[in-house]
Amino acid sequence: MIAYIEGRLLKKDEDRILLLANQVGYEIMVPIFVRETLNVKQIGDEVALYIYYHQTERQPKPVLIGFNLEAEKEFFQHFITVDAIGPIKAVKAMTISVREIADAIESNNLEQLKRLKGIGLRTAQKIIATLQGKMGKFTMIRKTDKLNEKEPEDFVQPVMEVLVNQLGHKPADAKHMIELALKRNGGINSPEELFEEVYRGEKRSV
Repeated sequence: MIAYIEGRLLKKDEDRILLLANQVGYEIMVPIFVRETLNVKQIGDEVALYIYYHQTERQPKPVLIGFNLEAEKEFFQHFITVDAIGPIKAVKAMTISVREIADAIESNNLEQLKRLKGIGLRTAQKIIATLQGKMGKFTMIRKTDKLNEKEPEDFVQPVMEVLVNQLGHKPADAKHMIELALKRNGGINSPEELFEEVYRGEKRSV
């Protein structure tokens, strides 16, 4: 069973990432609050995640769900003990941090729980009935800094994806090509301009 993965980031989607570890690409689902912490990561950067591994007879295709902290994974394992909340529903529901969800459970805050994706009043009541009194540990998870909605240098990611996934460059090489392009031209502010500068740099090196 896979419990922890370290590797290079190959791709970022809204609710999952592709991570290369030991020449194997792992597709890993991530809750929104985890995905937001990856905003600062560029393609080719190192990422480490604690993994919840889900596979059953009804769900024979393995599903990997990633978390930044072991305590977040532990909370998730508690969360899916609630009736009618399976792993897939749980990962989609966790749109705010574990600390905030745990605090809402302990403080009987139904309105906060109802803001979770796919969680109505009845399910929120079940969550509190099942988990209240067990969440104190998770309310003490450290707060993370608020992240900007827009990723820094967000024009870099699509160029990385083209260089790696479409043109076959290694992530480290593609990252180096982009760094050189940005060093040559600090005024780049779009994927098209960046790709053109990368192309010009490669042409000069031939």
